[in-house]
Amino acid sequence: MKILLVDGTVLGRKTGVVLEKVQQYLEETKCGFEFELVSLADAEHAIVDGRPFDQYPESMQQLVTKIQEADGYIIASPIFQGSIPGVLKNVFDMLHPKAMRYKPVSMIGNGGTYQHHLVIENQLKPILDYFRCLVTPNYVYTHRDHFNENNELVDEDVLARLQEMARVFVHYAEMGPKLRPQDALDQGHEE
Repeated sequence: MKILLVDGTVLGRKTGVVLEKVQQYLEETKCGFEFELVSLADAEHAIVDGRPFDQYPESMQQLVTKIQEADGYIIASPIFQGSIPGVLKNVFDMLHPKAMRYKPVSMIGNGGTYQHHLVIENQLKPILDYFRCLVTPNYVYTHRDHFNENNELVDEDVLARLQEMARVFVHYAEMGPKLRPQDALDQGHEE
């Protein structure tokens, strides 16, 4: 089973640091999944405007294909101006509506204020619900106070919640294939 850990921004390191910790916790479960950390910063992005799929930058096409072929996701998003980054929403806009159907997803948010913790619940979750993902019930929000001066995640409560999220994700991942139809959903791009 291939799990993508998606760093939903093109700048900053905190979401990547959190994803590395989640990967560690997932590996500690001995689930046997294959993991890949995917950073949106590694792709050339173009605004999704309805043009044919093959007219977008090749690295963006590869990113979308990788997402559509994965079996599950841990998505980490910073919160900017009370919202998920536009680049993350833009990637979702490129996906086929059935691309993530019945696939497990855990969500992580990171922000500079505690008031932004509901952005994950109020913005990211509805997008994942549209895709009919199996969204785990325990998303985690991190704040800059949860990191030390070396950008290491040090808050024990947050670490415990990430570990619990990883445990629950494994169970959702095991459930996903049982729910997906045997005939592969149309993963192609409509032109």
